[in-house]
Amino acid sequence: MLDVRRLRLLRELARRGTIAAVAEALSFSPSAVSQQLGVLEREAGLPLLERTGRRVRLTPAGENLVRHAEAVLERLEQADADLAEARGGLSGALRIGAFPTATRTIVPAALVALARRHPGLEPMVCETDPAAVAHALRAGDLDVALVHAYDFVPAEREPGLTTEPLYREAMYLAEPARGTSATGGTPGAPGAEVCPPPDQGAALRAHAASPWITATPGTLCHTMTVRACQAAGFTPRVRHRMDDFAAVLALVAAGQGVAVVPQLGATGPADPAVHLTRLVMQRRTGLAFRSGAGAHPAVAAFGEALRAAVPPDLAGSRAEA
Repeated sequence: MLDVRRLRLLRELARRGTIAAVAEALSFSPSAVSQQLGVLEREAGLPLLERTGRRVRLTPAGENLVRHAEAVLERLEQADADLAEARGGLSGALRIGAFPTATRTIVPAALVALARRHPGLEPMVCETDPAAVAHALRAGDLDVALVHAYDFVPAEREPGLTTEPLYREAMYLAEPARGTSATGGTPGAPGAEVCPPPDQGAALRAHAASPWITATPGTLCHTMTVRACQAAGFTPRVRHRMDDFAAVLALVAAGQGVAVVPQLGATGPADPAVHLTRLVMQRRTGLAFRSGAGAHPAVAAFGEALRAAVPPDLAGSRAEA
């Protein structure tokens, strides 16, 4: 009989490519991972792995076994959900991953509603960049997480995970109010400019020579800005890198550069020193969890509370995540 824990290791190896990466992700030693995978090969009765330099590649039999492992792990998630439903009354920890803008604007209200309806549940929020969510969910470090995708950075399908759409939001070019806007927008709150400019590329190209403020490299937000500018015909000259959009807007107000920010990143009182121009592009946010876990009462309860907490101007804009 194949061991489920070893099947999980094989699946992680298929995603991460090296035994060292699997060991780091799952808090094992590399030798322990190698030993367990060796036992799995003996259980299977044929080679599952072949080494190519520092990396390990799955044999056709190994790849086929990973597909079976995905199905087995999904059924186990469904079984866990059924048991939780049968026990009745939600309790225990629920590990939630969320990115900063959602943590600041939506998650707190969802947690209040969750505590009111399910006082025995203990939500534990961890700030997690969407780029790291898939590994954290598969490794069991998170139970559910908010993820996002941009027009220039579409979400890739992640085996073993399911994503449900929550909302979509507009994107804005933020520039110092003293500067010149290629699209003639007016300073103020994000909702002030309801019509997208006729040429998004022109709005961005107007700042081809300007210093830019982006998120840190490796994040989806950073990739979004770079790709949007490249689509407009230039590569942004990045001066500052930070993941807090409030800090990004503060730097824009100080004349330190321009940036692309999402609608929820620009909430709050309007800053007269910042000029916001709505762009055509959008950000789409979804709720991700391990396949089969969608029916788990705790996951479902958090999803319900989260949807109720989405601001009214976003609630009507459901998008595929």
